[in-house]
Amino acid sequence: MHESAKKWKSIDEQVAILRGRGMIIDDEAQAAHFLGRVGYYRLSGYWYPFRAFNDDKTRSDKFLKGSRFADVIALYLFDRKLRLLALDAIERIELAIQVEIAHLLGQRDTFAHENPDELHGEFAKKPRRGGHTNHYYWLEGYHALVKRSRRKPFVAHNLDTYGRLPIWVAIEVFDFGTLSKLYAGMKINDKITIERQFGLNEGKHLQTWLRGLNFIRNTAAHQSRLWNCNMLERAHIPGNKLQLNQLVNSRPFLYFCIMQTIMQVVCPDSNWGKRFTDLMGNFPNVDNGAVKLSDMGVIDGWEKWAMWR
Repeated sequence: MHESAKKWKSIDEQVAILRGRGMIIDDEAQAAHFLGRVGYYRLSGYWYPFRAFNDDKTRSDKFLKGSRFADVIALYLFDRKLRLLALDAIERIELAIQVEIAHLLGQRDTFAHENPDELHGEFAKKPRRGGHTNHYYWLEGYHALVKRSRRKPFVAHNLDTYGRLPIWVAIEVFDFGTLSKLYAGMKINDKITIERQFGLNEGKHLQTWLRGLNFIRNTAAHQSRLWNCNMLERAHIPGNKLQLNQLVNSRPFLYFCIMQTIMQVVCPDSNWGKRFTDLMGNFPNVDNGAVKLSDMGVIDGWEKWAMWR
């Protein structure tokens, strides 16, 4: 038998619930504003680390001593700025990788993205589930994107003229997931050609970086909590990246270092790295220690690394 749904609570009742569980609310108007504009449920992800532990190590409804609503808001605002920084970098990285793929494959075949001979055999020729290749399923998603974009003038023109989109046009309708899956399906030597720009040379690491960045992008685009999220798509780091190998691939900080590694190549004059280091320096200073920057995967001394100076 299902439990009955929780009952609707007014903003005043929500404030009272938090106070009753031990949250210090110095500015009730501020608390009411954020509960009314951001929402109790979304903010609960930010006050979760402030909840005390039960004897069985599960989280209690009660808050740790010294937990302040102002700290929860500071953490939420930090995370909002972090999400915007992530989207800024990933947009530029996405565009750069799109151009690299289109230029490399397009010189051999105008419609290389649809030609199995121009892609890796594991991706384009080896049957998977249902007797179809991964390329077959990729094309299904790609054609859905083309159909959705059919009314855009450049798409309509190319479809009317050629019946399909040249790769340098097709990339304009890709989303980041479509891009990363096509990259993963490219021939090893083609991937190595692109990877070498970022200090990689095995043709197998950048595809995992892109999957991780796609996860970050989706998290940020849906306004979900990013700063200490558990990365479900995890990057592989080659042995020659000694600093990156000090970081855990289940936490977001590694992926911001990956962003900076790529940004230094594709946008060398950008101040994105400085904006990131400035934001890290403004992480909320929480007196009761409920949250700390290491929860994000940050380690001591990172700001001295060459990529961040």
